[in-house]
Amino acid sequence: MLKRIAISALLIAVAAVLAVACGGQPAAPQQEAAAPAAQEAPAEKITIKLAENPWSGSQVNVAVAKALLEDQLGYTVEIVTIDENAQWPALASGDLSASLEVWPSGHAENVKQYIEDQKVVENIGLLGPVGVIGWFEPKYVVDEHPELATWEGFKDPANAKLFATAETGDKGQFLAGDPSWVQYDADIIKNLGLNLEVVTAGSEEAILAALDAANSRKEPILFYFWTPHSIHAKYDLVQVELPAYSDECYAKADSGGVDCAYPSDELFKIAWGGLKDAAPDAYQFLKNFNYSTQDQISMIAAVELDGKTPEEAAKAWIADNEATWKAWLP
Repeated sequence: MLKRIAISALLIAVAAVLAVACGGQPAAPQQEAAAPAAQEAPAEKITIKLAENPWSGSQVNVAVAKALLEDQLGYTVEIVTIDENAQWPALASGDLSASLEVWPSGHAENVKQYIEDQKVVENIGLLGPVGVIGWFEPKYVVDEHPELATWEGFKDPANAKLFATAETGDKGQFLAGDPSWVQYDADIIKNLGLNLEVVTAGSEEAILAALDAANSRKEPILFYFWTPHSIHAKYDLVQVELPAYSDECYAKADSGGVDCAYPSDELFKIAWGGLKDAAPDAYQFLKNFNYSTQDQISMIAAVELDGKTPEEAAKAWIADNEATWKAWLP
């Protein structure tokens, strides 16, 4: 019995040695093959909605941004025509993605409410061009009446009457633009005691048509306008010198107390507070979007003087300025 056990043990030991020598190993329990990791589908890009305000500068800005966002970053872009005041709550709610040309002098309250206090709209930096709003008249008027280069010349009722129309009677007409624009001209006229009456033309195009008509007959015309704009390349205009701008003057805006010039405006861009997370590359592109006053004027002139559409003007600018816009890409 003992001999048989010893032989059995010897045979087992020999078998083990042979198994090791031949590279054999005890069989491991079989495991099911791991399922391949699920690949996440790429997130669908949101539609970028850009505010287009009722003036040419805004139109060419959004035309450039739309073309590049679509062609370079693969977004669908919708242009939403909206006035400069209504865009703020739309941006706050996310119904708009961005607005590319804000004139700060007219939006101190909106900046405080939506950017500083509620933090639902973000200032995403300067556009580049510097804007100046003011009162303008043709140079031929000032050549004949040099005193009309400043507001004090309009204190003389006889001088103010030079600008009278059938609508204004004995008062001179001051021509304003789109009623949605931020304008303090009625307050300025009242507070400076000028014999002028504001008449709303209704749009930028209506002001330009009135200027064309007055210029063709060399008649006086006094109107609200701004730079940068192609109009200054077409006509020789003089900006009326008003009392100098001050922060104290515009602190009285809510009570109708403005009696000075509009400030110079460093135009800036604003965006929906959630854009950075919803579309980080589009957000960075719009944050980087910045060009010169002359860049913008060249496109505005192409639209207003050469008859191009904003899209055509933008396409031409993009073709000629690749080094500029490539720096905007994230």
